[in-house]
Amino acid sequence: MKKWRFVLAVMAALLGMPGKAQQVVYANLRELMENAGDTVTTLHVERRSKNLILLFSGGDYRIESRDNPSMTRYLRKRCYAVRVDSALYVNCRKMRYKRYRLGNYYAPALWVGGHVYFCAQPVGQVATTTATPLHKPRLGGEVGNAIAASALVHARVFYEINPRNGRAEFVGKEKMMELLADYPDLQESLRRETSEGASVMVRYLEALKRKLEKD
Repeated sequence: MKKWRFVLAVMAALLGMPGKAQQVVYANLRELMENAGDTVTTLHVERRSKNLILLFSGGDYRIESRDNPSMTRYLRKRCYAVRVDSALYVNCRKMRYKRYRLGNYYAPALWVGGHVYFCAQPVGQVATTTATPLHKPRLGGEVGNAIAASALVHARVFYEINPRNGRAEFVGKEKMMELLADYPDLQESLRRETSEGASVMVRYLEALKRKLEKD
């Protein structure tokens, strides 16, 4: 399954945020929403392997400052989000969907209409429906758990960051229909989709972004 790699490639091609190329760290949600972070110059972004994600879960990217251990610790434990050139990343350590944590490391994100959407592994009920569709049988025990964990290495969904409390909200078809309320043509196309995975939702987020910028 390589759909999540396609999603990351698409997101890398999108402009995450406006402004000239630079590296910016955001300490908290308020700084991110106001685009009022601190400029730095020593960040290194590395995509994690699927084996590491399987073993330790978390986001797809590691961000560090190789010549500054203190900055690396800050990035890992305290930093909320990072912008490197036009690409935006949010720290999964700071993200939570309902009562579930999204792990460590960073997930790629987009700005769309003043809101932040990030692409990460499904957790909780979202993980159950994404790893194994409802119409397919599920295996129990250790074998079933191993299969589910392996599937989640590839599975990605989108979450929206609630700008008031920082909670992550799953962007499935229901949520996306709300976002597309002013665009019935996109809603009609969305109704025909059979997946809520990131490889589907990124197309509608990208289309919404273009329409909002045009309007």
